Amino acid sequence: MSQPTVVSPIALKTFPLFHGLSDEVLAAVARVAMMRRIPRGQTVVNAGDRPDYVYFVLTGSLKVVVSDEDGREVILSILGQGELFGEMGMFDEQPRSASVIAVVASDLVMISKNEFRQIMHDNFDIAWRIMSNLAERLRNADRKIESLALMDVYGRVARLLIEMSEDVDGKTVVVRKISKQDIAKMIGASREMVSRVMKDLGQQGLIEETARGIILRDRLSEV
Repeated sequence: MSQPTVVSPIALKTFPLFHGLSDEVLAAVARVAMMRRIPRGQTVVNAGDRPDYVYFVLTGSLKVVVSDEDGREVILSILGQGELFGEMGMFDEQPRSASVIAVVASDLVMISKNEFRQIMHDNFDIAWRIMSNLAERLRNADRKIESLALMDVYGRVARLLIEMSEDVDGKTVVVRKISKQDIAKMIGASREMVSRVMKDLGQQGLIEETARGIILRDRLSEV
């Protein structure tokens, strides 16, 4: 992990959490924030760590994982540009519930939990957006439980790809770097099964794997 550097208010505007805030508020946040470069494969936080910071993804991609005593890993989510993690520790002071690892070299903005608590206290809009973010995370957890319980592997792969996709030049694309092994760890399947499903979806014209990402077709939602 690199040495911390200062954060400009302009950089903060790239985060949905800070959209529309005044220059004065952004300057106040920037004064207590710092940025670090995280190399690919490096762990940012470990499950069981004390919750000292809230993190924002400026560039790159990170995976949120839990593992058992045998080292078997389950990926809870893949984080991309504009997303945050570590905010739950501000509320309950419990140890980190999962580890976060850089999938590619990533730039993170970090704010200590005490400083961020003060920011939330002073700015209702930020506090409300944090609560909305936690509510969305809970909904996502509910959907994941539903898919694991009720869907076959085809349905689980399709739902995950749809949830991770975004609009790029009028096309629905999964642009975040994610391997078939990572997909398998996210949906509770083997890598071999995910490979077969992805190949089958491609042959059906439902997805197209390209250099820019995985392009999704509208009919994928029917799987």
